[in-house]
Amino acid sequence: MSLIYVDAFAGASGDMLLGALLDAGVDADALRRHLATLPVSGYRIDVRREVRHGLACTRAEVVLDGHAHHHHRGLSDVEKILAAGRLPGRAAEQAGEIFRRLAEAEAAVHGSTPEEVHFHEVGAVDAIVDIAGVCTCLALAGVDRVIASPLPMGSGYVHAAHGRLPVPAPAVVALMEGLPTAECGEPGERTTPTGAAILVTLAEAFGPMPPMVPKAIGYGAGARKGETMPNCLRVMIGHERATDPGNGGGDAAAVADSVWLLEANLDDATGETIGAAAEAVLAAGALDVWLIPVTMKKGRPGVVLACLADDDRREAVENVVFRETTTFGIRRQRVERSKLVREHVAVETAFGTVRVKVGRRRASGGGEERAVVTASPEYEDCLHLAREAGVAVREVAEAARAAWRARQTPPAGQATEGGD
Repeated sequence: MSLIYVDAFAGASGDMLLGALLDAGVDADALRRHLATLPVSGYRIDVRREVRHGLACTRAEVVLDGHAHHHHRGLSDVEKILAAGRLPGRAAEQAGEIFRRLAEAEAAVHGSTPEEVHFHEVGAVDAIVDIAGVCTCLALAGVDRVIASPLPMGSGYVHAAHGRLPVPAPAVVALMEGLPTAECGEPGERTTPTGAAILVTLAEAFGPMPPMVPKAIGYGAGARKGETMPNCLRVMIGHERATDPGNGGGDAAAVADSVWLLEANLDDATGETIGAAAEAVLAAGALDVWLIPVTMKKGRPGVVLACLADDDRREAVENVVFRETTTFGIRRQRVERSKLVREHVAVETAFGTVRVKVGRRRASGGGEERAVVTASPEYEDCLHLAREAGVAVREVAEAARAAWRARQTPPAGQATEGGD
């Protein structure tokens, strides 16, 4: 599974995240093409290489013209802008969640409601481009999971739309409630409300770098230079690293783990209730969920709601099953799994960008190279683009498969890595 580790050693902001993702290899032209579908104007994205305290990095600066500064938008305005564009994958949905989280934080600080908050700086063009841009880059990079380091808060004061405010800014404090923070030794604002909102919304955990195999590394520069250390943010994109306990800790041919299988019998719930429960189970962190029709005692038709959950999510998933269904008991057992090493690869088609889920497995003879076992276009991407183009979903899926195969075709005389 593809993941990104965000190392915010000097802080986090929208432009630092954007620069780091571009530095890690995301195509800046593809980013600009997707952002151009949003009904937002009056800006350009300048991407340039810089050196900060001896560290080479990328600066992604959203440069506004004279008209863009005066737009003070509310949450509903931003949501309409995001819905009107054609961002890849879940980028628009994620950006909307980030702005919602930001609105909730601002509302808590100012004694208002998310709908009444006017975002000022955060609802201006540069924040929309930063947030939508980061989500677009994550989709183009095929990232499934986000993990971040604890975020440095900084010290001093910052000038905002409401005047001189203490650092960390009140909105940042509200966003970071219950989450770990860090100190980096640099004065000034280290984590901005935009940077905090992006990571608090998207990251599943804040802590040390997880076991992974980095495939791309990027450094993004902030606006300031930094006094004693580079004012940069680092990202590492790769896939999870697993070990085979029976092989001396070496990499297994496929990722192996164990999870909880949870099951509940339901014979007195409507189809709509069961469907809503399945969605809620996924939202609570279940790895998968499925429904099995069964015949229960006294010949009553019923359904078994089954799902998989890891140790950290098991209790939360069980609570949702009890809350959303009529069951009085949940069966659970530990099951082992073998998984392909998975990653998402974004391909360009005539209909737009489609993420292709690629599964790899190391050959039984050993070695580091993993052959492609399967490659499947993501259904939600194909469905979204098919609706926009007025074509069948299978046409978009076939175009994505063709684009994937074209990427795997090596230059003349070079052997292929594996089939798809």
